[in-house]
Amino acid sequence: MQYALGAMLLFGVGDLIYKRAAAAGALPHQFLMVQSWVFLPTVAAYGLLTGSLHFVAGTLWGLLVGVFVLTGFYNFAYSLKSGRVSVNAPVFRLSFVITAGLAVALLGEPFTAFKIAGISLALVAVWLLLGAPAGDDALRRESRSSLTRVLVATAAVGIGNFVYKYGLRAGATPASLIVAQAAVVVSGATALVGILDRRIRPSRAVLRNAPMAGVTIALAFCLMVESLVRGDASVMVPVAQMGFVATSTFGFLFLREPFSARKGAGVLVAIAALASLAGG
Repeated sequence: MQYALGAMLLFGVGDLIYKRAAAAGALPHQFLMVQSWVFLPTVAAYGLLTGSLHFVAGTLWGLLVGVFVLTGFYNFAYSLKSGRVSVNAPVFRLSFVITAGLAVALLGEPFTAFKIAGISLALVAVWLLLGAPAGDDALRRESRSSLTRVLVATAAVGIGNFVYKYGLRAGATPASLIVAQAAVVVSGATALVGILDRRIRPSRAVLRNAPMAGVTIALAFCLMVESLVRGDASVMVPVAQMGFVATSTFGFLFLREPFSARKGAGVLVAIAALASLAGG
């Protein structure tokens, strides 16, 4: 559980860095590229330092995770261009609902009353956090676009986190899975920048923020996957994704994002959902 709690804190910090970069004008595809350049050596160093960088057939599952992670984090970063971190980060991190559901349905993890209550509460939290529509047509269109992006990101990362468990069951180590994932993200993100920009020249806003995000998110993934070695995906992933509560709070306090009773209720219900899932 300690690994999942550490991942929770780091994911929350990482989401805040994403928002700061978006506010500074960092382009999402460039941001993800530079983040991946730092992410890969960070997880490789983690594997070497822990002596766990061993590649087996099960490591190939990490390549599939990479496809989902690339899709998820690109769309999440893009959603923050017009979306609020206090809304988008909680929705993004509620990807644990998908992970927990898949783990119960496909891996045979226990489907307890606590887990049923937790998933139900998480869905209520999403509904609450998506309240307070924008006040004019243009902003409403931006909000819908942002929402679409963050929902795609949520689904992709939820599935990717579930696939980790298959790799671990096939004998892969956490470090080898994440390195394989990172190889896909680095190549995919760099190719995307080359296609969209016709050159590889990240902006200053990207260079100021993406390296910090790369280290933070890399360590968060390492801790989360380590927790999956020790417990059920339907418990550990929800705990690790709890960082959205800290992110939302920072968004209200430091980024001056609007706070409402409905959003506050959404965060509280999400906490209750996590507690219920962890208790299950």
